[in-house]
Amino acid sequence: MSDKLLHLVRHGEVHNPDRVLYGRLPGYRLSERGHQMAEAAALELAGSDRIVARLLASPLERAQQSARPIASALGLEIGTEERIIEPANFFEGKVNSGGDSAFRNPRYWYRLWNPLVPSWGEPYRQIAGRMRRAMNEAWEQVRGGDIVMVSHQSPIWIAHLDIAGRPLFHNPAKRRCELSSITSFEKRGERWFEVDYRTPASGLVEGAVDVGAV
Repeated sequence: MSDKLLHLVRHGEVHNPDRVLYGRLPGYRLSERGHQMAEAAALELAGSDRIVARLLASPLERAQQSARPIASALGLEIGTEERIIEPANFFEGKVNSGGDSAFRNPRYWYRLWNPLVPSWGEPYRQIAGRMRRAMNEAWEQVRGGDIVMVSHQSPIWIAHLDIAGRPLFHNPAKRRCELSSITSFEKRGERWFEVDYRTPASGLVEGAVDVGAV
């Protein structure tokens, strides 16, 4: 494996008893289980015998919290990277699952008219572009050692699809991006390649109530 990798780490479970789509809303922190998940990701990275040179996190609180045990385990400072933030979404603050989900309410269906964009939030192509720019810049700036970026399910999955050359439109319910998962990439010349996917917190996912975002 390459002597330099870039790891996209999803944050841990969020305390979200009202089952809302929290998106970029402030005040959404990790649950107790979410902290345990973040610790599992940190232990996985620390136990891999790889040198990590830089740690970046989305500015949202749940990502910053998830980055802290990684920073502690690896002796790094956390840099904030705005471009790996959760996408903006019309449904922020609305119930995201169950019979009272906003997606079932006809008054909001006009926002679902074009899932290819998607019409309810930031365009997939825009998300892919900012993720690539953040990844490219970090790769160019770090001369030796790995890079860890703590982000969110949607941006990580969009980066995965974009790098794989697949269509960006997808079913959010079928994303392969578990809580506190680690998706690893390397750049060969001008091309990115995905090289690994790990789920160090898989034993904690059963029973998790986090509903994430679309």
